[in-house]
Amino acid sequence: MDIRKLADHESLDLHEVINFKTLCLAKSKLMQGVVFDQELRALMQKDVEQSIQALGELQAIYNRAPFEAPIPQSRPTPIIN
Repeated sequence: MDIRKLADHESLDLHEVINFKTLCLAKSKLMQGVVFDQELRALMQKDVEQSIQALGELQAIYNRAPFEAPIPQSRPTPIIN
């Protein structure tokens, strides 16, 4: 059985890359609405499509992370005042 797991630091680094790529994807998608140049808009659309594909591949790798963050049973009471 050749099941390769990511080390803890690799999992955290990959998580940061996924977050950054998601933020870039959202920015490219939103900025298409304010861009008037059709060539630039086409380039941004290509970036969006490639980013979606890359995120899918990164998430498949992230599934090999060796841990999951536990969800605490009791949560702190929010301070309103």
